[in-house]
Amino acid sequence: MKEELEKTGRSMLVPFVIGGLVGAGIALLLAPKSGREVRKDIKDLAESTRDKITATMHKGKELIEENKIALASAIEAGKTAYVHEKEQHRKAA
Repeated sequence: MKEELEKTGRSMLVPFVIGGLVGAGIALLLAPKSGREVRKDIKDLAESTRDKITATMHKGKELIEENKIALASAIEAGKTAYVHEKEQHRKAA
């Protein structure tokens, strides 16, 4: 249940962030500024967005690696438990 809530929260966050960025871009285009100022603002927004996306991708890669380690540990624990139970069953028979 917790995983479903986390997944839903993340999936709802992405469209929200994208919508915010699109809205900010539109606001920049409609603002009463000179072309040079608008181009600078768009460039700054693009650089900021690129930095945020890079940071998000880096964090995502870190989370994937952490989950790989946790999954490997869980698999190893499952194998160990299986071997133990198999031995117990063999001894009982």
